[in-house]
Amino acid sequence: MKNGRVVIGNTDMDYVSFGGGPKSLVVLPGLSDGLATVKGKALLLTAPYKKFLRDYTVCMFSRKNSMPEGYTIRQMAEDQALAMNRLGITRAAVLGVSQGGMIAQYLAADHPGLVDKLILAVTAPYANDTVRQTVGAWIEMAEQGDHVRLMTDTAEKMYSPGFLEKNRKLFPLMARLTRPGSYERFFRNAFAILAFDARDALREIRCPVLIIAGEDDHTVGNDAREELRRGIPHSRLFVYEGLGHGAFEEAKDFYDRVYAFCEDGTA
Repeated sequence: MKNGRVVIGNTDMDYVSFGGGPKSLVVLPGLSDGLATVKGKALLLTAPYKKFLRDYTVCMFSRKNSMPEGYTIRQMAEDQALAMNRLGITRAAVLGVSQGGMIAQYLAADHPGLVDKLILAVTAPYANDTVRQTVGAWIEMAEQGDHVRLMTDTAEKMYSPGFLEKNRKLFPLMARLTRPGSYERFFRNAFAILAFDARDALREIRCPVLIIAGEDDHTVGNDAREELRRGIPHSRLFVYEGLGHGAFEEAKDFYDRVYAFCEDGTA
């Protein structure tokens, strides 16, 4: 288990790694990385990947710590490729969640030699109307400094009705505990999402691809999964009924499904 940092140009990128297997799984998280990086969280983040630890070395990466204004999703993918190369990760299965899935699309298209298998979870191939409305509203909430509303709305857009009913009272408390000192990192990530459009690059993805979506996704919309499936040759789609954007947290078999696909292409 390791909490690490890799130099990227004039800045660096935090990552955590766990497991000691010969194969590599690279994990790219979503927009939450704009509020808090993975720095120092190796122990906290290990649990979902227990099944991987014998056969894989799992590396979860944040975006780099200093992001210039206008930093794009494609540039994030270039920096991700650089980080992998510097750590000696020459080929890996890649799991991209939400915004991480956007980065992963360009990583697989532009650096096919690095990506052995690709799992795109609750993500989209471009900033569609649902993405723009949702992320645009979050930007406004952050600009107003209303962190409780930002975190509550994020939860409302992510989770199933049953999960919300059980946990809604906890959201304001969680928000107060997670408020960042600055929203600059969040803004860089969020504006990159609004400018994102990888539709022309999808045909360049040649590795096996599993798309995982929730049936009712209020963050990226319900057309995104089919647009990805049609755009990526030979991709497969699995949809969790009754779940939405938080399927990767709510579905008990999500990581079993990812593991099976990494191992033999089934899901």
